[in-house]
Amino acid sequence: MAEGIPLTDADRWDWLVLLRQKAVEKLAAGYHGVVLTCSALKRKYRDVIRIAAYNDHDVIVRFVYLRANEKVLLERVRARKGHYMKDSMVKSQINSLEEPDESEIDVLSVDVSGSLSSVQGAALAKVEESLGEGLEF
Repeated sequence: MAEGIPLTDADRWDWLVLLRQKAVEKLAAGYHGVVLTCSALKRKYRDVIRIAAYNDHDVIVRFVYLRANEKVLLERVRARKGHYMKDSMVKSQINSLEEPDESEIDVLSVDVSGSLSSVQGAALAKVEESLGEGLEF
């Protein structure tokens, strides 16, 4: 990606499996929760992460879908200084995106057009609501 070449599905598989394995290892080591961040643009990428819950029913997987329109994404990318992500890559990511639909009940959608603090608050509130009371963050 740093060279402006979009990753293919084949490029992503081992990386996604490794992310899932590392998260599960942390849980097995006694961590009470793991936050994993990645651009799971396609449903099949999210499915790779979901497998963690299939193998261990004590594992709960939630995705926070940070929803933004192209204008907001481009403004934010342009504001980054020295970052490899360019305008053309934003367009490529948008073209690759498979937005979650209502059948993906583990996806929590958050509008990110607001301020950082409002987005953080909205995301945290949705996670807390989804996972229930008594969680420690």
